[in-house]
Amino acid sequence: MRWFALGLLCLCLVSWYRVTVSDGGLHEVARLEQAVAVQRAENERLSERNRQLAAEVRDLKQGLAALEERARADLGLVAAGEQYYQVSPAASSPAAAPKPALPSLGPPDVVRELPTRTAAR
Repeated sequence: MRWFALGLLCLCLVSWYRVTVSDGGLHEVARLEQAVAVQRAENERLSERNRQLAAEVRDLKQGLAALEERARADLGLVAAGEQYYQVSPAASSPAAAPKPALPSLGPPDVVRELPTRTAAR
């Protein structure tokens, strides 16, 4: 009976080691649960994208408004009776360019008056 109890104890210790410490134990289970959670989040994101794409396909099949909007955005559609205006950025012209500032010579040391001429009559 004593040998049986000792054998049973050894069997329990080996089983406990395999469950807690070995490669296929609790650490592996926790890693796999985390991987499953990440994959579920990715699947949810992709499912939402699929729903949006399905709604867009349904709109394109049923309504002309969605088709026209897509053609305007992607192909530059202009409908009959509309006028197309293209606004381009203003080009810099030489006249509009700012003139360079004159170099500063500093304050004058001497201020002189120029002689004025008087008109002779």
